[in-house]
Amino acid sequence: MTATRGYSPQKENYAKRLRRIEGQVRGIAKMIDEDKYCIDVLTQISAVNSALQSVALGLLDEHLGHCVTQAVAEGGDQADEKLAEASAAIARLVRS
Repeated sequence: MTATRGYSPQKENYAKRLRRIEGQVRGIAKMIDEDKYCIDVLTQISAVNSALQSVALGLLDEHLGHCVTQAVAEGGDQADEKLAEASAAIARLVRS
């Protein structure tokens, strides 16, 4: 049996967004192959970074609203672990 994740209700939306981002990345590779103007390539890279960050923030929000909230309600060591995971994930996002 597969565990229900916080993002499960939005799973298809996340999958669609990631497929769109994948297409954007392929488009950037094609731009490089075709020797497109540097600034145009950088603009597309910026768009991909923004799109990925949006997905990451959505997943983080889902994690806090589901996984962390549930663990805190249950208490114990798992609550501390989930809070530490969330804190580490936020730190990684801020550094990226």
